[in-house]
Amino acid sequence: MNTIQRVKQGEQFQKTGCSACRESAFLVPFSMAFQPIVDFEAGKLFAYEALVRGVNGESAFSVLSQANDENRYALDQQCRVKAIELGASLSLPDTGAYLSINFYPNAVYEPAACLRKTLETASRVGFPLDRLIFEVTEGEKVRDHEHLNHILREYRAQGFKTAIDDFGAGYAGLNLLAKFQPDILKIDAELTREIDKRPVSQTIVRAIQQVSEALNIQTIAEGIETPAELSALRDLGLRYFQGYHFARPGFESLPSCSDSGIA
Repeated sequence: MNTIQRVKQGEQFQKTGCSACRESAFLVPFSMAFQPIVDFEAGKLFAYEALVRGVNGESAFSVLSQANDENRYALDQQCRVKAIELGASLSLPDTGAYLSINFYPNAVYEPAACLRKTLETASRVGFPLDRLIFEVTEGEKVRDHEHLNHILREYRAQGFKTAIDDFGAGYAGLNLLAKFQPDILKIDAELTREIDKRPVSQTIVRAIQQVSEALNIQTIAEGIETPAELSALRDLGLRYFQGYHFARPGFESLPSCSDSGIA
């Protein structure tokens, strides 16, 4: 399905979609920071994750803490639009990297309908649809796992990559993985922190890596801050990394990882 067909499909759902999709609003202004994810083995950027910030660079909490059941859909939609628009203005597609966007599964009513604004925005600013990743955090308590599976299947059918964020720290864990296999698992920073000194964490991450390889899933280690952590994770077979060791999030900018030998 090409971009025009997808936009037309979104327009069809707009006509029949629920009133919450059309009427909700999130009135708190915000912007985005971008943090690189690196392919260490290839020595290049893999993706940039879009992270919510206040308009002056304030923390994500300053924005997300104001979300509730009435405005969560609007925030989810506006975050997608802001990430794609800002990423395009910064020429992110020219880097060859993916743009990774977090989403609220509890805010998505009908996956195909709720993608309409995403598709329209990408088409308007010329952002390639096949360079988008959608991350769902395992840390959010999902009210309906079958609904989440429906969302992820629809996103995959549209050609997007899907990811489970903060894997190993949330509510679903292996139960979610047994029901749906995403393209990417992002291993939570609590498991990777000081992993060079923690044999138990090494055993757990090794097991996650082995399961992921068997299921043809890419793994990304989050929260990497030291060369020792990176070395330990490389020994466990990981190749994709994110964390302050490579770069801090850049407010409305795309940080370079050249100091780490990443092009």
